[in-house]
Amino acid sequence: MSEVTYDRPVKLSIVVPCYNEEPTIKKCINKVLKIADDRLSLEIIIVDDCSTDHSLLVAHELEKKHPEISLLQHEKNRGKGAALRTGFQKVTGDFVAVQDADLEYEPMDLKKLLIPLVNNDADVVLGSRFLSPEFHRVLYFWHSLGNRFLTFLSNMFTDLNLTDMEACYKVFRRDIIQNIDIKEDRFGFEPEIVAKLAHLRLRIYEIGISYRGRTYEEGKKISVRDGFRALYCIFRYNAHSAPLPIQLLFYLMIGGIAAIVNFFVFILLFYYGINENIAVPVAFSIAAIVNYLLCIAVLFRHKSRWNSVTEIVFYIFVVALAGVFDFGITKLFLSLRVSPSVSKLVATVSVFILNFLGRKFVVFPEPSSGPWKPQED
Repeated sequence: MSEVTYDRPVKLSIVVPCYNEEPTIKKCINKVLKIADDRLSLEIIIVDDCSTDHSLLVAHELEKKHPEISLLQHEKNRGKGAALRTGFQKVTGDFVAVQDADLEYEPMDLKKLLIPLVNNDADVVLGSRFLSPEFHRVLYFWHSLGNRFLTFLSNMFTDLNLTDMEACYKVFRRDIIQNIDIKEDRFGFEPEIVAKLAHLRLRIYEIGISYRGRTYEEGKKISVRDGFRALYCIFRYNAHSAPLPIQLLFYLMIGGIAAIVNFFVFILLFYYGINENIAVPVAFSIAAIVNYLLCIAVLFRHKSRWNSVTEIVFYIFVVALAGVFDFGITKLFLSLRVSPSVSKLVATVSVFILNFLGRKFVVFPEPSSGPWKPQED
């Protein structure tokens, strides 16, 4: 690791979420204080998340003793993500780091995570428990496997090649973290923040860190429920900007549902004696509504906000074009005496790609996530 090269004082703000960490909070803060030197000053913000033990009392004592420490508290327990959100709003340093109060991580590692930031090589530096040559406590196999699986899935959606998406140690430029709207209140913060960093296409570095994991008997709080929430967060915060192959895969699912609706509505109307000139557009229109609602709710946008007449026109144009193709192909095959089922099936499959490309690049255009990309002037 190269030496830090800068000729100015650097201030690091460290946000410490704390919930029922009475046995470790004092030792943790004392170890954090020791990383300060003549070039590195600290701002430590402890956010007590309505602890029910004596954590808050210990934190008050630390605040009185050390001017670098500020204590914030929640009136009710809201979770790690909410505590970090509270802390990030108050930081004033050049860079901002996250430090859990349970001492699973070694604060001295923060100094090496700062190097790419101070040298202006990175915008964000993430710690990795799986890259480190340092000590690493041996614990749960399935927990480790779950972490690796979540990281793999996150990488598929973000197009990053991280080794440890779930690691606590993440150090940011202050202007970046304070301009990210964090939604998750609990441990979903990790996949959410990685997704939003990837979407911003920042310069992201990863450095190995040491790790003293805790057992559940020692106070570890993350649960299976949080693992399922992480899966949800990976999809929720990445789907709208995921790489094209991933979006196509999910649109295949959405388009498949719409196609099934289209197919069965047409067959139902046709066999009830409705002329194909009516059955085809009615079935297509119903399927288009289903497709649109699923695109808005699941894939391209979570909240639809039409912001211009042009956007509405684009959507209607894409739907109309797909409808013309659907109608024309169905009529063509029916005129060739192909069965209604096969005719409609061919038309549905043919229109699928047109629908996806139209929605992705015309109606809901948004750049994909990924590694750093130079900003255009």
